[in-house]
Amino acid sequence: MPAQADKTSVYRWQGTDRQGAPASGESTGHSQAMIRARLRRQGITVSKIRRHTDRDTPAGKPVKAVQITLFTRQLATLIRAGIPLLQALEVIANGLEHQAMGELVNDLQQDINAGISLASALRKRPAQFDTLFCNLIEAGEQAGALDVLLERIATYKEKTETLKNKIKKAMTYPIAVLVVASGVCAILLIEVVPQFQRVFDSFDAQLPLFTLWVIAVSQALQQFGLWLLAGAGLGCAALGYRYKHCAALRQRLDRWLLKLPVLGNLLHFSAIARFARTLSTTVAAGVPLLEALHAVAGATGNSLFKDAVLQLRQRVATGSQIHVAMGDVGVFPGMVIQMTAIGEESGTLDEMLNHVATYYESQVDTLVDNLTALMEPAIMVVLGVMVGGLVIAMYLPIFKLGQVI
Repeated sequence: MPAQADKTSVYRWQGTDRQGAPASGESTGHSQAMIRARLRRQGITVSKIRRHTDRDTPAGKPVKAVQITLFTRQLATLIRAGIPLLQALEVIANGLEHQAMGELVNDLQQDINAGISLASALRKRPAQFDTLFCNLIEAGEQAGALDVLLERIATYKEKTETLKNKIKKAMTYPIAVLVVASGVCAILLIEVVPQFQRVFDSFDAQLPLFTLWVIAVSQALQQFGLWLLAGAGLGCAALGYRYKHCAALRQRLDRWLLKLPVLGNLLHFSAIARFARTLSTTVAAGVPLLEALHAVAGATGNSLFKDAVLQLRQRVATGSQIHVAMGDVGVFPGMVIQMTAIGEESGTLDEMLNHVATYYESQVDTLVDNLTALMEPAIMVVLGVMVGGLVIAMYLPIFKLGQVI
């Protein structure tokens, strides 16, 4: 029952300030009376106040990785400044605009106030805080260096998010252009080509094969376009479901993606950078190697590398050195194995892995820049072939008619 008394809630209020101007906002507190008293001290007269419920929360706004990264950086800064943990969480909660994130921080504050550790409170929320995050926090609490570990986690998550954003940037632009080009071609085939077809029918002449093929595609789209669109949507949804629940499909697809000419190198370098960055962070935090490898497996972002890291963990558990095991699994480049061997021999494994991560992150930067530069002419060629091909197909009969005349 005492824990229930300490529970805080978010309240929405409306009122007027000292000048009589309308004011509104949200505040966190134990009761309406506490919120009214706090606002009265600030010169605000409250006319309406109510507890914020889950029904008030906009649907479809879960806590995202970027918000967890920002929370980690804020908490690290406040702890390093000497502010107690509970007070730091209260400061962060009061400054958050995202409702779901505010409720998450309030829940953490209540759990810690009830006497459990920060790592235990985080483990109760695996959807937002993964095993790696919780292990590092636990290591920081046990070593009395929570601020240092929070700084490392914040830096790690910031670099990981930057890497993800670079890959998304490289893939979003060409996909968006191709989708728009496909839409334009579909409109031409459904709306414009039939007009040309009526004109060609009045010629009563033999049409070129290319034009006949385009007309056939146009007729098929007019008859079955909605069915094709629905089938494509269902197919994508089914593939996404299968990818999420079928490990064999994930492995086959990830293996195929790694074999693509430019995108494959990008994904390969990205997976190695994540592996090295994550393992470097966990080893520097003092997490045991076997436990660190288990957490690292899920952070590579590729099922092929995840299985390789789990095999690596099994070999290390049987007494093999990590660089020897990396060579045995067969997915890590020679430079990574060599740097790991140097780190093991010299006792600076975290530093060597950090250098590896920095190198491969720079490789990803270079690949993204090169890919962006190559995409411009490639997209122009694709657009020219798609749209220009339709235009040529429609004007070919007119050119032939002109030659006959």
